[in-house]
Amino acid sequence: MSIKRNMKRYLIMTIAIVLLATAWTGSPSQAAVPKLDNIRVALFMQLPGKYDDTTAAATFSSTGGMSIGVRQPDGINNWFNVDGAATARFAVDSFKVKVYESSTFASALAVQKRLQALKGTAFITSLSKNGAIIYQVIEGTYKTAAEAVTAQTKWKGDSELSKLVGGSNSVVQGPLHLESAPLTSKADAIAAASGFGAVGLDAYVAIRSQQNGSAYYSVMVGAAVSAAELQIVKAAAANASGGAALKEADASSAYLLIRNDHTVTAKAESSSELYLFAGNDTKVTVSPIGNDPIKLNERSARSYRGLFELSILNGRMAVVNELPFEQYLYSVVGVEMYPTWPIEALKAQAVAARTYALNRGFGFQIAHVVDTTLSQAYYGVGSERPSTIAAVEETAGEVAMYNGKAIDAIYSANSGGFTADAKEAWGNAVPYMQAVKSPDASSEVGLNNWYRVVVPSGAIGYIREDLLAETGETTAAGSRIMLVNTNGTKVRKHPLIQDTIPVIATVDNGTRVVVLDKSVESNSMTWIRGPYSAQEMLTTINGKVKTPVSGPLKSLEVSQRGASGRATEITANGQKLAVTYPIDYRAALGVQGSLPSTLFQIEETAKVAMLGAGSATRTKPSDSNPVYMISAGGAKTEAVNANLFILDGSGNIRAATKEPSFRFVGSGNGHGVGLSQYGALSLAQQGYDYQYILKYYYKDVTIAKE
Repeated sequence: MSIKRNMKRYLIMTIAIVLLATAWTGSPSQAAVPKLDNIRVALFMQLPGKYDDTTAAATFSSTGGMSIGVRQPDGINNWFNVDGAATARFAVDSFKVKVYESSTFASALAVQKRLQALKGTAFITSLSKNGAIIYQVIEGTYKTAAEAVTAQTKWKGDSELSKLVGGSNSVVQGPLHLESAPLTSKADAIAAASGFGAVGLDAYVAIRSQQNGSAYYSVMVGAAVSAAELQIVKAAAANASGGAALKEADASSAYLLIRNDHTVTAKAESSSELYLFAGNDTKVTVSPIGNDPIKLNERSARSYRGLFELSILNGRMAVVNELPFEQYLYSVVGVEMYPTWPIEALKAQAVAARTYALNRGFGFQIAHVVDTTLSQAYYGVGSERPSTIAAVEETAGEVAMYNGKAIDAIYSANSGGFTADAKEAWGNAVPYMQAVKSPDASSEVGLNNWYRVVVPSGAIGYIREDLLAETGETTAAGSRIMLVNTNGTKVRKHPLIQDTIPVIATVDNGTRVVVLDKSVESNSMTWIRGPYSAQEMLTTINGKVKTPVSGPLKSLEVSQRGASGRATEITANGQKLAVTYPIDYRAALGVQGSLPSTLFQIEETAKVAMLGAGSATRTKPSDSNPVYMISAGGAKTEAVNANLFILDGSGNIRAATKEPSFRFVGSGNGHGVGLSQYGALSLAQQGYDYQYILKYYYKDVTIAKE
């Protein structure tokens, strides 16, 4: 979309000729620079094949209060307000399991906690029933009754849960209700719901929209799975005052069914309102009343500008944040780069992020982008800083263009010294995505070195340099001997702290270790992963590739590389690993999570070439015969230990293994295509401006502004 300059009037024929000439020439300079007023960012949604991150409930709050309404073709109709001290929770009015109900809150809370421990989605709600306040434990928001029945069977099978619920029978509930005529006020609706509750029925206050757009209250009775079940509810409701007048609720138009919800507070005396919504194409809106952002508990309690829209997509609740496009970039820049980085680097990021979003259009059916790195990381106002806001505002509307279109301005954290050609990642060439050198070592500034050592048990791992002291001694082979200076020192698999990965060993102060080599702490520029056993690698590979590899795994090699040196083909046991795109090798080879990049060397730790008598050569592991060692005294013994230490002619020691295992030594973090964020940092530190940085990484582009 573009705003054209004011022009003098011309004859219609002249205009037609100009337009025709433009079509003939196709000049990039005549192309409109795209713009976007508001962007829609999906935080939760289920879109098969593209994005799957869902939540059963969404809990909102805002200091200045919120306005709740529905979006219609002609705009938003606000139904009611929620004050700043309250929260509003939303879920889909769908199929669920009523696992338990009791007049005792403590027993209901125990059931809810057990369901949570079993990974169930459990709510505690309350209503007036049979003359008392009853607490119900509701589990799930399922697409179908069959899914709810499956869940019900699962909960019945848990012995601890069975003890907690005692003789209470679970019931599958559905989205079918009976509904009263419109009522004058919410208080009238509460009183009417209590009347139906007095005869043992589940009854709830509901909100509907009148033809003029304003809201009215009603009462919905029952939560039936089928029409036949709803008729049973209708017969029971006839015993209550006004029951005969109840009609089947229109499930096609928008409504909110209100339940008193104790899930967040976990207290009987404190609750919030849980709004269950349904209706064809219903779009519930949550808008701030003032200027304060809205907090969403289920997204790490982050706060966001703009409004939220809730809808049902593929049977699940979709949560979309809609806000001014430029304000969205305030947060993206603050997440994708450190706000303390030079302003020119931040400005380059702002233009790249703006261009990326414009290029993608409505990439997620009901949203332009998602809030994860599947699109661009977006964490709301908490990631905004004066520097990121300035970077966006100082480049307002600027877009990177190629041949008259916004480019696909993808970027990565660190290209490892050389950006990737697009073909190295996805198999197709893109003119402006070429391999270029990149000054990415800035990610290593200030990092510790780590020593790869052999501990007394024979295990090999990494210890950080400040946990070791020099002894001045060496082994007979010339390797340094160092001394551990701290009790409880952890020997790690990789040269960085990874709490999710078990340590190799723990050693105490005074332990002597032999140094094999030294490397900088794994980071965005350089990293080490492994070694991984042949079985670990085989299991991982066969879980990701199109054609499984027959075991046992003996060899794993990079058989082809691209322009930047990245792996574009890998063979295992001589068989090419079949993946969709070269970038997929990151996941296919990642035993404990994807490898940081495809710019790596594979160290086959058991691969050893040996020279014997008469210049005969043997190569392990292809040669399965045993290996023998001759000691200083001339004794010959078979090498049976897991690790072998080999001294080459230059005095370098290599840690090899008896059985095949594989170690990855790599560079870069991410796909490596396009702008390198650490490279942009270095260029900015050298005095280059944001336009130079962008044009360096995106070849032959222009930076255009509306």
